[in-house]
Amino acid sequence: MTQARFIHLRVHTEHSLLEGAVPVKKLIKLARAADMPAVAVTDTNNMFAALEFSVSALAEGVQPIVGCQVAVAYEVPAPGEKARPAAPVVLLAQSEAGYLNLMKLNSCLYIDKAGALPQVTLAELERHAGGLICLTGGADGPVGRSVLAGHLTRARALLERLGSAYPGRLYVELQRHPGEGGALPEAEAASEAAMVDLAYDLGLPLVATNDVYFPKADMYLAHDAMICIAEGAYVDQSQPRRRLTSQHYFKSEAEMAALFADLPEALENTVEIARRCAFAVYKRKPILPKFADDEVQELRRQANEGLAARLAVIPHSVTVEEYQARLDFELTIIEKMGFPGYFLIVADFIKWAKDHGIPVGPGRGSGAGSLVAYALTITDLDPLRYALLFERFLNPERVSMPDFDIDFCMDRREEVIQYVQQKYGREKVAQIITFGALLSKAAVRDVGRVLQMPYGQVDRLSKMIPVEGVKPVSITKDLADEP
Repeated sequence: MTQARFIHLRVHTEHSLLEGAVPVKKLIKLARAADMPAVAVTDTNNMFAALEFSVSALAEGVQPIVGCQVAVAYEVPAPGEKARPAAPVVLLAQSEAGYLNLMKLNSCLYIDKAGALPQVTLAELERHAGGLICLTGGADGPVGRSVLAGHLTRARALLERLGSAYPGRLYVELQRHPGEGGALPEAEAASEAAMVDLAYDLGLPLVATNDVYFPKADMYLAHDAMICIAEGAYVDQSQPRRRLTSQHYFKSEAEMAALFADLPEALENTVEIARRCAFAVYKRKPILPKFADDEVQELRRQANEGLAARLAVIPHSVTVEEYQARLDFELTIIEKMGFPGYFLIVADFIKWAKDHGIPVGPGRGSGAGSLVAYALTITDLDPLRYALLFERFLNPERVSMPDFDIDFCMDRREEVIQYVQQKYGREKVAQIITFGALLSKAAVRDVGRVLQMPYGQVDRLSKMIPVEGVKPVSITKDLADEP
């Protein structure tokens, strides 16, 4: 890293949903092609990419810098006054302690916000500051907005407060995204001098960033169309709406050096920050709460009692001995793979839901092939009656966490979540996400809409894209196959 002169510290991947357009793997290739030994990911108000980015970057010999662009409610409105929009700062994890604080702040963004947009308070920012480096957010950050509003005293106070929360770890962020003729956007031009003066007055270091949203400049128009899809706008509408320019791409070290030739320390500090960040997210084995002192024995007891209860009321599809042999076989596999606790935990909250009159689905996916799950009332399908295979659900040759697909009544689903939180502790319960991709057929329709193309033309174009299996082929492949 001694030869590097600039490191990108503010990058929005595809996980900045309908905002960023840099695929994680593409970002790592861009860094390698630019001879940058490190690169940061700072998605907007989320850390969805943190694990994938860390693992992929390390595999390619690039140092991952895990971060997040966090919206901060930096002004408390007076009684009766409308709340002002939150402004972004960038937080980068120096260590595992910093990563844990970053995750806590990500929870703060969304929890107990009374319907407000994701944001954290300055107090929350201060409370979870350990192990994090803070960049002030540039012209659109809290300090920059205060400067633009003419509130220099407030901007200074904000810097002093952030400096106390992040001693030796606060950097005044500068951005330059010149337009045609080299002129900076109005906000950047109007705020930079004051922010530099404040940084020098308070003894704070400067840092230069380029707010990256897409890989190359020629992707600007495509990215702008995506922003229109997100905002329900049209590309050529008359009122001002664009906040990004064609300069928000992954610039080379030489381009950034030319932009900040008058402030070389701002570039050097990007490398210093990269050196100070020494944490990558790592994979870990599942951590489950302990359900019973002897989970193996408890699972065997519940499974045998449950099977006996089932066989007392259902028509038998095979002999009782065959049911018992299948149960014993499954229990042996579950025990060898170390998953008795998982089955007990899932069975517990499903039984609770059923006992409280909350409708639960009969079973879906490969989990319906487990007789143990049927005996524990996790599922309500007899796998032997329908010749369902347990090995499709749990296979000792492919060790992975089992995954029951469970359907709860949408009106009372929250009650089940609250029960699990109360039993195991709210801080030990999390929900996961499924990402939806904008596939080619839908993308053509959406782009046609924001370009205000005739519906019939867009419909014909969309229908020309073939489908392979259940997914339409990519536009790139379709053009290659049938130009």
